[in-house]
Amino acid sequence: MLRPPGALLLDFGGVLADAPPQPPAPPDLVHRLSELVAGAVPAERIAADLEAGDRAYARWRDAEGRSAEPVELSHAQVWAEFVTRSWPRDAREAVEREATPLAYAWNWRAGWSVRPGISAALHAAAEVGLPMAVVSNALCGAAHRDFLAAAGLSGLFAAEFYSDEAGLRKPNPRLALLAADAIGVPIDRCWFVGDSLHRDIACARRAGAQAAILMRSPRTDRESAHAEAEPDARIEDGHGLLALLRQSWGTADRP
Repeated sequence: MLRPPGALLLDFGGVLADAPPQPPAPPDLVHRLSELVAGAVPAERIAADLEAGDRAYARWRDAEGRSAEPVELSHAQVWAEFVTRSWPRDAREAVEREATPLAYAWNWRAGWSVRPGISAALHAAAEVGLPMAVVSNALCGAAHRDFLAAAGLSGLFAAEFYSDEAGLRKPNPRLALLAADAIGVPIDRCWFVGDSLHRDIACARRAGAQAAILMRSPRTDRESAHAEAEPDARIEDGHGLLALLRQSWGTADRP
């Protein structure tokens, strides 16, 4: 049985929210970019470059995640490195000026939904005074913030840390340590809950978290094993998190 946590650090996608994939070149974003560059780049090329850029950025994230201290790129760097590199200069500069709102639009998922049981688990934790923070890799964390606010959950978090804002990517332990410092709880008293062995559980281990909890998501099932990132517990969703908390509290009926 796990010791009761002093705080919870939680990933966004796969933990707080179900994040279904969307096309790498959403038609609305293609249209927005086409208007922004005033037709200097054909819509068909914009769509193709978004698709190629999505794949290239994913490869970069995987490679960066294997480094000792992964960092995050700025919004302008993401567009310049993975999408607009071969566009005319005026078009590249137009995108650079709007890099952040465009990153928000590329990151946003209309199909986001709160994961089953998460609301109950978070409210139960809040009722017993557990500080909570979001620790998430994100192309644009502002999109995650807005979703949590719209879902009525943002008020439960003492802090939200996103890779694009901090310049750090999980499994860099500094991202978790920043969150623990912000909520005033030593990392060795924090449970870290994530859906990725390679990013979340590895981050928790490197940072020295009290417990590393793996919540299953579609991404979890696609990952290979990670010898140095074995979780302390495996759960299916928010219902599992609440059950785990109650077990640590030593009661089945505690809020």
